[in-house]
Amino acid sequence: MGLYVKEKEILLETSKLLVSKGYLLATGGNLSLKTSDEKSFLITPSNFDYFKMTIDDICVLDLNMNIIEGERKPSIESSMHCLVYKNRKDVKAIIHTHQVYASTLALIDMPVPALFDEQVRFLGKSIQIVPYAPSGTIFLQKNLSKFIRNYHNAYILKNHGVICFGDSIERAIDNIELVEKCSLTYLLALCTERKISKIPDIVKEVAFHKLREDQKKFDKNI
Repeated sequence: MGLYVKEKEILLETSKLLVSKGYLLATGGNLSLKTSDEKSFLITPSNFDYFKMTIDDICVLDLNMNIIEGERKPSIESSMHCLVYKNRKDVKAIIHTHQVYASTLALIDMPVPALFDEQVRFLGKSIQIVPYAPSGTIFLQKNLSKFIRNYHNAYILKNHGVICFGDSIERAIDNIELVEKCSLTYLLALCTERKISKIPDIVKEVAFHKLREDQKKFDKNI
């Protein structure tokens, strides 16, 4: 079983939960969890069936991308996860999916504006589109790096999928679900060809301020 057994069990359970909810399919997507000592993170292996996965298949890497533990190859997106952890002290868990409705927006290059107060409260002022780059490449990392310091917690990766952050694994799960709710409702609203209502700017600013207050509890150690 090795190191971080409890964290591995949490990551394993979360993987299966996300598969059951339809956010992860086959071997696509990946998720990670930062360790309590802040020195490393756990991540799912590359191209591996989530239902066959055991805690022994989960990889442990330090923040310099050295493999501490794990016989399997870490996810191809491990460097992207590492980039976020190194630049966002508030992020403790990351989930990357290819979920349907948000991925549809990724194909039409359509960011999601501030539609709901809960969206801004937990995800940020909008769900922005990160320009396309091939999966697992330094080019994708560079593209994402231009966005993550705006302290949003969800981004749509163009022609790819979604990446969500949370200050806990529970919050990251909730954020993934919130992204899909916002994506679906926005797509349906667009189909009506009617004017789409957005929340007032003052509500948006208040909601985002609350999100930033939560994040600043962690920022002091960056």
